[in-house]
Amino acid sequence: MPKILVIYNLVNRLTSPTQNHNMNLSSSVCIHRSLPSPPVKSVTNSTVPTLHNTSINPNLTSKTSAYDNILRSRRSVRYTSMITASYGGDRAENDGVLDPSPAEKLRKLLDSPGVRQGPACFNALSAKLVERAGFQFCFTTVTGFGISAARLGLPDTGLISYGEMVDQGQLITEAVSIPVIGDGDNGYGNAMNVKRTVKGYIKAGFAGIILEDQVSPKACGHTQGRKVLPREEAVMKIKAAVDARKESGSDIVIVARTDSRQALSLEEALWRSRSFADAGADVLFIDALASKEEMKAFCEVSPQVPKMANMLEGGGKTPILTPLELEEIGYKITAYPLSLIGVSIRAMEDALQAIKGGRVPSPASMPSFEEVKEVLGFNTYYEEEKRYATKSSQPVWQTGSSNPFSIQRKGQDDTEQTGQSSTEPIVELLNPDTYSKYGGGDAQDPFSGIWSRKLRVKIIGRDGFEKLDVRIPAGFLDGITNIVPALGGVNIKALLDDAKFEVGGKLLLDFTDTRGDRIQVFLE
Repeated sequence: MPKILVIYNLVNRLTSPTQNHNMNLSSSVCIHRSLPSPPVKSVTNSTVPTLHNTSINPNLTSKTSAYDNILRSRRSVRYTSMITASYGGDRAENDGVLDPSPAEKLRKLLDSPGVRQGPACFNALSAKLVERAGFQFCFTTVTGFGISAARLGLPDTGLISYGEMVDQGQLITEAVSIPVIGDGDNGYGNAMNVKRTVKGYIKAGFAGIILEDQVSPKACGHTQGRKVLPREEAVMKIKAAVDARKESGSDIVIVARTDSRQALSLEEALWRSRSFADAGADVLFIDALASKEEMKAFCEVSPQVPKMANMLEGGGKTPILTPLELEEIGYKITAYPLSLIGVSIRAMEDALQAIKGGRVPSPASMPSFEEVKEVLGFNTYYEEEKRYATKSSQPVWQTGSSNPFSIQRKGQDDTEQTGQSSTEPIVELLNPDTYSKYGGGDAQDPFSGIWSRKLRVKIIGRDGFEKLDVRIPAGFLDGITNIVPALGGVNIKALLDDAKFEVGGKLLLDFTDTRGDRIQVFLE
């Protein structure tokens, strides 16, 4: 796999501070951006990037070396095209295309004009709905309010742990392709805990992390009794987060939040925001600002650093403004922390009241079953599943046991021996001639009078899809449980005796088994 080796050697050379970066291995396809975005933007299968130490970043300060910049960005660029080609992937589909990291996607949004809206999700399903609605990014609820509610059923008062937040976050990031900003609370401890938290959120796939200056136990910034850390400690924790990002070679966006507006004063909140920006924060956030004037004053601090607003629905301290108003003030991103969890709570309460009253929720209040399956990806799953279907994965039935009236499942070896294709389910059933060959069909045989009738066995899976629909002679009862084990113990003979003189079809059985499949037996 020579292409992988080329990239490996190139990265090693670029990230070694003792190597000369003035290389000219081949023509390059490279775009450089100022910090904190990755310098390498596009690499084709036929080219290897050429990086020069004089042009990696024209805006590097004396505190940032070219080595630091490359080390920080090396893991945010994924060499999808080369690795896919080396393993026999579709080159036409992947040629020259790099898969941007979640952080890179988020940084592009921060660099683009206009204000960006980010609803807050609380699990993988709500995140999928945010993406399906067309939003370009989302939060995992500001201050972890929704995750604490959905995962623990408890208030956001510092009860949820780092491990639970990372676990829930990873499920969310794996469910969507849009960047997700995770709530890191207060870092779950001191500066060293902050570093571990940042590295854990990077591994979980977050594009950004919100870190606040509350003391433990922390809580929602719009609730009573907020307390914050001393200035110096709060700033040092942001520096620790920046160091953790650099050590991880990541480009995760650090959102520095202060709750000092309610805990202390507006002046203290503005001072802390300015200090957080100087410490290396990428986005600034003051929670629970009390007026539009305070929001304007905040956006005038460190104007080159993007600002985040929190539109707490339903009665928070901050006034609810439209996206256009937020953009005019100077905000770049805005969170809507309670919309999804709030309407979910109300919808579940209404549904439970309907069920308690002997009804079901109205059709207008819930999606159809087909819509639910579409949201969850059933149809996509079934289409992809077809790509990996094999002959042995199809159910094939045959006769052939010592009992002439039983049915056995045919395996792959039997299919090869008979030369029959197993692309479709096959049911080989007894007919009156075969039955007579084994001594049946005389006048005394209780089944001889119903060979002209048929039993139809139909099974609908709990997912709504048809799993089985076969017709067999009504006289064939022994062995029917080999087809449908759930019919074991059902006296179908008695049901047939009751219905044998009826003309036309009759539903003999209609029930749901323990697996949730609906089983119906008709006499035709």
